[in-house]
Amino acid sequence: MKRPAKGCFGRTPAALGLLVWGALVGGVEIWAAERVQVLGFAPGENGVPDGWELFVNVGEADLALVQDGEDRALELRSRASSFSLQRKVAIDLTRTPFVVWQWKVTELPKRGDFRHRATDDQAAQLYVIFSWEVFRKEAIAYIWDSTAPEGTTAQIPSPALYPFLNLHVVVVRSGEGERGKWITETRNVAEDYRKLFGADPDKVQGVMIQINSQHTESRAESYWRSIRFTPNP
Repeated sequence: MKRPAKGCFGRTPAALGLLVWGALVGGVEIWAAERVQVLGFAPGENGVPDGWELFVNVGEADLALVQDGEDRALELRSRASSFSLQRKVAIDLTRTPFVVWQWKVTELPKRGDFRHRATDDQAAQLYVIFSWEVFRKEAIAYIWDSTAPEGTTAQIPSPALYPFLNLHVVVVRSGEGERGKWITETRNVAEDYRKLFGADPDKVQGVMIQINSQHTESRAESYWRSIRFTPNP
């Protein structure tokens, strides 16, 4: 079932739509000594997964829960559009420092490259959001880019509307080499934060998955099976 919706936020991914987190954080906390499942699918679910909110930046959202082999997956499709799914959480990284997710990209935005505003499109993006204080807004974006080399990291300049946003991007996958394959990724979020921000992280306050292809006026498609935080890789 496709479920389009409308919303409003700033540039993608630099502004990220993170404005909404000012209203969303401070909700139900998720703590665990073992793994914390952030994205999963209940029997009978369709459209937006339970516990998540859909926000649209440009165009219309095109998403569905579909059967992919023996498992269900969340399908996201962009046609010169930009939208995200966001969930508020409170995860203690001293207990569950690793984020593990399963994703598959089947179509990459043409000429997509996060390093340039005019081509800042990606088929799959996972954002881990930390402090959302008035003068301290922080996030790490793990992305599958069309062009930027795997392993590239960069701090995105803050847009005028969000002068205190401190966003670092990590290119986890790049290009067509793994297109069409399910891949399980594991990142030590606490370690990444220390390397990128030069300090110990606060608890994770939000998680967001996003797709966009409006800058390149092209198409993108990706699938997600699960996202969880764990004590070990």
